[in-house]
Amino acid sequence: MKTAIIGAGNMGGAIARGLAQGHYVTAADITVSNPSAAKLERLKAEFPALNITHDNRAAAADADLIILAVKPWKVEEVLRELQPHRPQIVVSVAAGLTFDTLSRYVEDGMTLFRVIPNTAISEGASMTLVAAHNASDEQTRLLLSIFNEMGMAMLLEEKQFACATALTSCGIAYVLKYVQAAMQAGVEGGLRPKEAQQMLAQTLEGAARLLLDKDTHPAVEIDKVTTPGGITIRGINELEHAGFSSAIIRAMKASM
Repeated sequence: MKTAIIGAGNMGGAIARGLAQGHYVTAADITVSNPSAAKLERLKAEFPALNITHDNRAAAADADLIILAVKPWKVEEVLRELQPHRPQIVVSVAAGLTFDTLSRYVEDGMTLFRVIPNTAISEGASMTLVAAHNASDEQTRLLLSIFNEMGMAMLLEEKQFACATALTSCGIAYVLKYVQAAMQAGVEGGLRPKEAQQMLAQTLEGAARLLLDKDTHPAVEIDKVTTPGGITIRGINELEHAGFSSAIIRAMKASM
């Protein structure tokens, strides 16, 4: 499958790296286009078989899959330049642009996907949201498989995207905000910042593994560590007195 990635910024570059290391697209079948040279040259240094160019139309001309990893306000301009056509598949990584909007700039009946990864895609650990438009089951399975190699991909209806984006794309910042605050408490308690960060990162990974690998629920796992009269329940109650749950819910709703 020949793949064109338009844009080599943080997201475009991460997708290019993930694809080049996966099983569905070889590096030699990937062409990345970007206006500036530095980002392209870094990709080429990592994956010599990768193709790079400054010409968007040349990158997309023979592509089976076109991934738009540009800012939302650039999508219309890029699509009008590329003039994609069936049976090409267009994947938009631009947040907020609906299928109704994207359909205005492509042929009628074209297969479109909206994909929202989060920044952990650079580590192969993204929670990636996928919505399909005019796509066959086979095409949808293929796209999910591609992005599952870069973390976890989940197929949603487009109407669910705003809520899911708050939980995943915005949510990673909220999780890291908790880590930052907990690190400050750790430093005040006498730990070095790097030590506190490593402790918290491993603790988060452990919490994630419990939820992903076991048939459990956060409340069940919290109960396991909140022994009667113990220190954890005192901390939990302080969080609730300070409005922790309410603050998280309000942050998520503000991001929708």
